[in-house]
Amino acid sequence: MFEKIKDDYDAWAQQYDIDANPTRDLDKIATIESLSRMDFSNVLEIGCGTGKNTEWLITKANRLVGLDFSKKMLAVALKKIKSDKVDFMDVNLNHEWPVNDYSFDLATVNLTLEHIEKLDHIFWSLHKKLTSGGKCFVCELHPHKQAEGSKAQFLKNGVKKELDIYPHSEQDYIQNAQKAGFELLSKKDWWNNNEDMPRLISFLFKKL
Repeated sequence: MFEKIKDDYDAWAQQYDIDANPTRDLDKIATIESLSRMDFSNVLEIGCGTGKNTEWLITKANRLVGLDFSKKMLAVALKKIKSDKVDFMDVNLNHEWPVNDYSFDLATVNLTLEHIEKLDHIFWSLHKKLTSGGKCFVCELHPHKQAEGSKAQFLKNGVKKELDIYPHSEQDYIQNAQKAGFELLSKKDWWNNNEDMPRLISFLFKKL
């Protein structure tokens, strides 16, 4: 299933930034509002995609490493973001990440974990890569939206493509983070316009 998800993101890459996408747009708002008052210098961005959040993160950071499993999404990011502060890497997030341990004071994970079956590897890896006291911001499609059947989707040549997901509950995120050695600092539901349920959920964790 992971290979199919990667192929679907490759197919979506060229139109990802221009398609109407309320989830993508709300995620950007949630990231800025959650992190704008925080100081950070070295950022590890998990699931950086086309760099939609990278553009803002590097206005505050001195260095950023973005990891993603879609080569074509990363190709868009490389064309869009010309900065010697940024490195993008094509990485299977389910395996070892080729970045130094204990070298980032902030990690961000956006709209990515719904495509990851085992969260424990992700949070253990995040814990290894962060400095002592480092923060981890996670923003994902809300479990209530997942339960309703909502999935990432796009139109390709007039045909709707829905991406495969692994549903995770609120407690799945929190418990896996805590087992890896994180403390939950805050949690927030994010609503879009007049929708009857939250679209996104975000967490801010701190490495103990």
